[in-house]
Amino acid sequence: MCGIVGVLGNHEVAPILVEALKRLEYRGYDSAGIATVNQGRLDRRRAVGKLVNLSDLLVHEPLAGKSGIGHTRWATHGAATVTNAHPHRSGPVAVVHNGIIENFRELRAELAEAGIAAETETDTETVALLARRFMDQGMAPREAARATLARLEGAFALLFLFDGEEDLMIAARKGSPLAIGHGDGEMFVGSDAIALAPMTDRITYLEEGDHAFVTREGVEIFDAGGRRANRDLTRIRVDQTRVEKAGYKHFMAKEIAEQPVVLGDAIKHYAGAGGIALPAGIDFAGLDRLTMVACGTAYYACLTAKYWFERLAGLNCEVDVASEFRYREPPLPANSVALFVSQSGETADTLAALRYAKEKVKKIVGVVNVPTSTIARESDVALPILAGIEVGVASTKAFTCQLTVLLLLALKAGLDRGQLTKAEVQGHLDDLAALPGLVNQALAREGEIAAIAAAVAEAQDVLFLGRGAMFPLALEGALKLKEISYIHAEGYASGELKHGPIALIDRAVPVVVLAPRDALFDKTVSNMQEVMARHGMVILLTDAAGAREAGEGTWKVLVLPKVADLLAPILYAIPAQLLAYHAAVAKGTDVDQPRNLAKSVTVE
Repeated sequence: MCGIVGVLGNHEVAPILVEALKRLEYRGYDSAGIATVNQGRLDRRRAVGKLVNLSDLLVHEPLAGKSGIGHTRWATHGAATVTNAHPHRSGPVAVVHNGIIENFRELRAELAEAGIAAETETDTETVALLARRFMDQGMAPREAARATLARLEGAFALLFLFDGEEDLMIAARKGSPLAIGHGDGEMFVGSDAIALAPMTDRITYLEEGDHAFVTREGVEIFDAGGRRANRDLTRIRVDQTRVEKAGYKHFMAKEIAEQPVVLGDAIKHYAGAGGIALPAGIDFAGLDRLTMVACGTAYYACLTAKYWFERLAGLNCEVDVASEFRYREPPLPANSVALFVSQSGETADTLAALRYAKEKVKKIVGVVNVPTSTIARESDVALPILAGIEVGVASTKAFTCQLTVLLLLALKAGLDRGQLTKAEVQGHLDDLAALPGLVNQALAREGEIAAIAAAVAEAQDVLFLGRGAMFPLALEGALKLKEISYIHAEGYASGELKHGPIALIDRAVPVVVLAPRDALFDKTVSNMQEVMARHGMVILLTDAAGAREAGEGTWKVLVLPKVADLLAPILYAIPAQLLAYHAAVAKGTDVDQPRNLAKSVTVE
């Protein structure tokens, strides 16, 4: 969600802050701002919309100083206005915040009774007002910040900057990630390492409940109990934090095109001549249940994997949306594994679900794209998907890498439980080794897909249909289209068509049918014929054999290479992504940063 950056530097900090904020644009935002301390004086600049608006403002109203904080806001409390934009200031203190202060109304009422009135609609302003009140009572900045943190309920990453303090920032983390960067006579704070990578490769991640006093000499970290704490210093690989389009028009286009490479990397990392190579501690033999929890696209990856775990390993498998799981508080068998999937590794609901399950199950497994993330650190076993940085809000390469790692886990489960022989597993691994080449062939159909997408872009509604493991992919395909093109789209199990959705079919409704020539093909085609009988615009995604058998009479047929049944959801994700991408381009929407969405959802 919101992006935070702070710098105690040796040079003018405003351009450094803006450049760092650009690296956090992928999180999604609707306003931005910075604050600096110059010659002891605290000042700020804020603007609504893209960061270029803030840059323009700084040209006309420069902001000097070598100490500063910056923020990109994704609105929660209050509309996207300059008044509601961060940093929020009250008297001698300025604050930037990612998260939600749940008790801000009570605090605001208390402050109003003391004669300190709010000027914005935000929950964050309450933090600045509270800190100001403590400072008015004679507290120094460090005492005031600590007293403020003690009163806050909810989730937050916070960064304080103070009037008259050019060598102090105070950072705090509860529920939302925050990282400290170490320089040479300089210090940095950021929502993640991506923002800090151009400035330093030495990172310390704050743990849950930590707060830190940051000066140019270094950082003092205190845990939730107020005790001095030592946190590991991590070296990041700067080459893995580059955020570049590399000649593509959009990050999403680049990330779709990268899939043969990153899938190959993931496959080589986890599978070789010796079979599947997973970290020690993952054993599926004798388990009573596997529970998988995720949000959004990662949830659809889990739904797909459910078919694999049940088919390949005979393992009872439950899948939950994280936000429902954590409040439903389901019973979890002690002899079970809970698996949590998150691209960022910081998804608030998924992390809360992990903490609920932590003491109830045999093992916690995290499947993440950021190996230093909170979910990775709090899991018993963390499996990186090796997709590389994904900037586009609509997940593409992370989704297919999640599927790949989950499939490898399912194969391991089948072997552990005696449902698969080593020879059978090796056969599946051989199929998997050929997948990057098949993905390249699917990408070669982009021109044809773009032409289909141009027509789809004129539609008001689009349906996606699939059976078996293609059903979750239908859900994912619909999600991609609605995310970035703003076309209403829904995914359904093909067999559910007659139970309601068929009422929507007419000549103006494109229906994308995901139908590789597999054991369920005839059933899917039967449902497709029902759509065609009602003049629906069928777009059939199939292989050559499927096209020969069922392509006649459809509106469009896209022929994909023949692929092993297990791998079809991964391969068929490619045209679904390209269809959404080119429909969005045709409509002229903001592909990489679609309205109202954020890449990393770090609040409930």
